[in-house]
Amino acid sequence: MPFPALPQSLLTALAERGYAEPTPVQAAVLEPETLGRDLLVSAQTGSGKTVAFGLAMAAELLGEAERLPPPGAPLALVVAPTRELALQVQAELAWLYAKAGGRVVSGVGGTDPVAERRALARGAHIVAGTPGRLRDHLERGNLDPSSIRAVVLDEADEMLDMGFREELEAILETTPAERRTLMFSATVPKGIAQLAKQYQRDALRISAGDEGGQHGDIDYRALLIAPHETERAVVNALRFFEARAAMVFCRTRATVARLHGNLAERGFAAVALSGELSQAERNRALQGLRDGRARVCVATDVAARGIDLPDLGLVIHAELPNDPETLLHRSGRTGRAGRKGTSALLVPHNRRRAAERLLQAAHVRAEWGPAPSADAIREQDDTRILAQALEGTAEEPGEGDLALAQKLLAERSPEAVAAALVQALRAPLPAPEELAALADRAAAPPRLPREPGQEGVWFRMSLGRNGNADPRWVLPFLCRRGHVTRQEIGRIRVLERETQFEVAPWAAARFAAAAQKPGEEEDAHIGIQPMAGGTGAPRGGARDGGAREAEAGGRPPLRRDRRPGEERRRRAAH
Repeated sequence: MPFPALPQSLLTALAERGYAEPTPVQAAVLEPETLGRDLLVSAQTGSGKTVAFGLAMAAELLGEAERLPPPGAPLALVVAPTRELALQVQAELAWLYAKAGGRVVSGVGGTDPVAERRALARGAHIVAGTPGRLRDHLERGNLDPSSIRAVVLDEADEMLDMGFREELEAILETTPAERRTLMFSATVPKGIAQLAKQYQRDALRISAGDEGGQHGDIDYRALLIAPHETERAVVNALRFFEARAAMVFCRTRATVARLHGNLAERGFAAVALSGELSQAERNRALQGLRDGRARVCVATDVAARGIDLPDLGLVIHAELPNDPETLLHRSGRTGRAGRKGTSALLVPHNRRRAAERLLQAAHVRAEWGPAPSADAIREQDDTRILAQALEGTAEEPGEGDLALAQKLLAERSPEAVAAALVQALRAPLPAPEELAALADRAAAPPRLPREPGQEGVWFRMSLGRNGNADPRWVLPFLCRRGHVTRQEIGRIRVLERETQFEVAPWAAARFAAAAQKPGEEEDAHIGIQPMAGGTGAPRGGARDGGAREAEAGGRPPLRRDRRPGEERRRRAAH
């Protein structure tokens, strides 16, 4: 379906950019019933929203004319949550209105406010900026709101999440009451609905596509991994789902820094984005991604807001999102503008149910399977290297190349020359990681075996009754420190100066390796080491003033929030 009737200057700009027909959200905002009305639009990230609201406000800016009047007081204001998104909006609207004589000015944090004031003084048709800087320009008189005919809130839900409600209200109250207000948001939570009710007049609600549903251009994968193998699984996912650019999401800045360092050490061209970076460092990282010097971006959810990388083909959730909205926002970074993308969730096997609930709440269907193995990656590498080597022979070689080839063949056999070529093509590829076989763990018994000779492996912890050790918090602590499940912890004996506990034999080596790397958690000072003898119940525990023993694998897990007296009364009642 071609674009409906629009000023010729806009149609020409769209054609030059390769827009043959509108996307669903662009078509929706150009329907006849939307003309002149306030709009509350929800659409998936990457669906062409910027061009959509640029076209939607064409009637207010151009009217029946083909060109805009000379720049003066702004006619439209676009508010975006982040500096990057505001500058992207400025660039998009600049080419869209270029043939109409449009001048688009930005007002964003992290840039020189004096230069922005001078740009505004020279006149503009559209101003795009962040809430804080736009409010500052309005309050200082740098931005004249008297002629504004349309206000656009882009990614309105993210702006509320980032705490910009006060700034948005100040901007909307400063602009003329007869303005047209367009709100664009990936989702419409309660806060957005309240803002719309307060500042819009009889707004037309538009839902372009399935709000909160699965993006048709994104292939969702749920990859099962062992709890302690997240970083190795990220390496294999990056190697297997070959993409020109990839983004890896973590929850905390510390995790971003650690994972970024590990990827760089393994040979990936990676950058990190977190809240501790300066604006200059952030700009350098993003520029590296855009010009191809970097191919992987490790980021927190907050740091990645407003980033648009057109060639982003892969999103990896190194840690599961907290809610379905975050899952969709992260995944929506890929699969943009008709390009296909992959969203891969790394799911520790002990968190599979949580991941299934998350996907169900987000209305997303994912293909489940193990994380890519090293063998699968090597097999895929062989196919790619073969295609790359043959691709180099498509053109007729020059005389110099033929002469050099003949010299090589005079010194080495054809097989040796071909092997050298393969080695050269394989050398830049980071080595894949060997991952634990989850199938073996899935076949393990759910509880510790109790037959003679099949005892678990015993460890000791450097904290006992003298440190208020209690199975209620010891059990979850051991699971967290050792990357094991509750079913893989057996008996727990709390002694005066230490705590002895049993680990399933199939999980003992994994537990020991993880327990030696406590990281930066608050309990890192607690030491854990194997007991002498390894297997079998420890002797002499009763001589330590009487040990409290708990069978962690054969009873319902104790609630950590119960007080000791409540726990005793609960047991007595049963």
